[in-house]
This record gives sequence, C-alpha cells and structure tokens, in this order.
Amino acid sequence: MFHLNRETAEDWWEVEALYDLCFAPGREALSSYRLREDRPPIAALSQVARDADGILAGAIRYWPVCIETHTALLLGPIAVHPTRQGEGLGGYLIRESLALAPGLGWNRVLLVGDAPYYQKFGFRPLSGVEMPPPTNPKRILGMSLTPGAWEGVQGQVTRAPT
Repeated sequence: MFHLNRETAEDWWEVEALYDLCFAPGREALSSYRLREDRPPIAALSQVARDADGILAGAIRYWPVCIETHTALLLGPIAVHPTRQGEGLGGYLIRESLALAPGLGWNRVLLVGDAPYYQKFGFRPLSGVEMPPPTNPKRILGMSLTPGAWEGVQGQVTRAPT
C-alpha cells in the first residue's frame, strides 16, 4: 500500500537522490532539463509515494512549458525505487497526478519517453511539436486532458515565462 502526497520542500533531497539512483549520471544534461532550469516544479501536481513505513518508493514532477502560444505540462521525471519496480507504482503515480491536472486548468501534457509504455495511459506520438535538441522526435508524446487539446498545437517547446 502506498500513500501519495504532494511533494514538499522537506522531500526535495530524498526525491533528488531517488532520481540520481534511477537515472544515469548526467541526467541533468538531457534536453528536457533545459526547460526546467531555474523553474520550480508545479507543486500541486508533483507527488511522492511512500510505503506504510514512510519510505520513499516513487516520485513524479511536472513543469509548465509553452508551444508557441499554448501552455502544456511537461511530465517528468518520474521514478520508482528499484526495489519497488514492477508493482504498478509508476502507473499509479501517472494516473493519480494527471487526474488532478484538469481541475487546475491544464488541458494537455507532453513527455519524452517510450511510446509502448506510455500509450497505455493515453499518450500518443506528437507531430509538429519539437523539443530542444538532441531529442528523438519519435519519443515526443502527448495526451489531451480535455477533448481536442492538441489540435492545431505545433512548434518548438520552450520554457514557460516566470
């Protein structure tokens, strides 16, 4: 059993350690991190999952980005501790956090990831949406949180204004 809670400032170092554990060294050199620099994650959507003993098992963060004049959520990073992988926690984090987004005024979300995994949550490849290089265009995925939210949205993904 996992308990989801909003990530707090007290969680920050522990979440960063989890991301370091789950991702290769140099993860912050990825193009998606250029969109996150000097920006806090969206607090209302960034979640931590802890087990019954309070041990961090997973975390998910979201960031605001722009595609031309349109706003979107950038999902990621998401991580599940290696000892808890295969228990469905990643999917739980995605579903539960995304369920909050429309109520906060968000209608589209994108990520850079593996389509076979993320398609089961409703993500589809986006055409005409360009992440900063180097990003494989086949890994740029989007999901509409409201009907038609991605219709006509094309262009370069940039950092959201502060």
